[in-house]
Amino acid sequence: VWLVESGGGEVPAGGSLRLSCAASGGLLLIHAVGWYRQAPGNPRELVAAISRGNVTKYAESVKGRFTISRHNTEYSTYLEMADLKPEDTAIYYCNMDISPIYGDARVWYRGDEKEYWGQGTQVTVSS
Repeated sequence: VWLVESGGGEVPAGGSLRLSCAASGGLLLIHAVGWYRQAPGNPRELVAAISRGNVTKYAESVKGRFTISRHNTEYSTYLEMADLKPEDTAIYYCNMDISPIYGDARVWYRGDEKEYWGQGTQVTVSS
């Protein structure tokens, strides 16, 4: 299983970006999904998360500006970012808890749930 992110870039303050992340690696059951970010000299922090039932939570600093979504059958998640600020500048990582699905047409079973990370995508907001 691997995750591939896209959509980072440089925008002026007040601009918008949409980050995408897709999982690959056979049949998958995706549980919780999250987006994290890490700025230089800072620890990695949770930006937004969404459960399989589409319950969302956001860091206080991004509430009202960022929107997380997921598409279960496409194994993907998105982070819509609006009204970006220079302090949003960081490397953004997607995170998924995934169980692989094995079997044939008669019997299916679920493998162990594991945590996976994307490679990170740089978001730079200029003032």
